[in-house]
Amino acid sequence: MSQTSYALVTGASSGIGECFARALAGRGHNLVLVARTKSKLEALAEEFRKQHSVPAEPVEIDLSASGAAERLVRILEERRIVIDLLVNNAGFGARGKFWELPLDRQAQMIRLNLGALVELTHLLLPAMAAQRRGAIINVSSTAGFQPVPYTSAYAASKAFVTSFSEGLAVWFMS
Repeated sequence: MSQTSYALVTGASSGIGECFARALAGRGHNLVLVARTKSKLEALAEEFRKQHSVPAEPVEIDLSASGAAERLVRILEERRIVIDLLVNNAGFGARGKFWELPLDRQAQMIRLNLGALVELTHLLLPAMAAQRRGAIINVSSTAGFQPVPYTSAYAASKAFVTSFSEGLAVWFMS
């Protein structure tokens, strides 16, 4: 049984992630759509199958949860899906005075914006490197280029994403 190549989009149920998924489906890419909202994912997957005749696999998972990236990779392995394009888009920001925002909500944001991105990259990049094909798009923000009052942790998380991505790109292109 052969394995099929897919593009994986995190945060695919809305916003930039949905835009990435729509653009990729329009270009004929097989898709794995990842987010927390099962109904939205299933609706998008069905739409892409009908309109673009592409396989689209919805995977409902909260990537901010501990071990979620590993669970996602196990699901891919069980379905014999190879990822050639990883779009690390899932993320959110908490707005307000840092010391007044709930610490658990900020920790959840950091786990999603940083942890899931690093874990998925670490878990999926070795196969891409071994096959000498594939790509990773890490979605950052202009907030990562400056300190931003009332979204300090979010801006810092996006600065990490930018720096991490640039570091990998320099290594990968050498």
